[in-house]
Amino acid sequence: MQPAPPRYAPERPFPSYAFLPGRDPHPTRSPEGHSYGAEGEVEPLDPERWGESSDYLYGVDLYNHGYLWEAHEAWEGLWHPAKGDPRLAGHLQGLIQCTAAALKVRMGQPKGLARLAELGTARLLVIAREHPQHLGVDLIDFAAAFRSFAASEPQDAEARPVLELCFD
Repeated sequence: MQPAPPRYAPERPFPSYAFLPGRDPHPTRSPEGHSYGAEGEVEPLDPERWGESSDYLYGVDLYNHGYLWEAHEAWEGLWHPAKGDPRLAGHLQGLIQCTAAALKVRMGQPKGLARLAELGTARLLVIAREHPQHLGVDLIDFAAAFRSFAASEPQDAEARPVLELCFD
């Protein structure tokens, strides 16, 4: 058994459950949802200071610890204001698509897994041409590991590669 991935935003607690569409109360729309009424403001991500972004780091924590829908939502909140920066927006959208691909494993949707994994990793690899390490992620290694995961026809999303951030 692998040790738990490190926490990058340990001051932020995890939700009470990892949302799975069709199984759980919607986190923000349902009064029983783990984040109902708790939506807050998101600070735009400064690519030069990514290691100080609690929202970005929390998204990594959510993804690494299996809160896939929640990670998708965390990064989407950063992606919207980043649309004017193609590299930043592409990085976030690539992570969002890879996360959605892993969620498709839990949902039993292998075609969605394959399509989203290809879209997400392709986006990350475009950035990797000029910036192999971006926002703390080794994009080439992560994309290769994620493509391998998707190609393995996984039955368990927990087999997905984790994001190991490098702060150097």
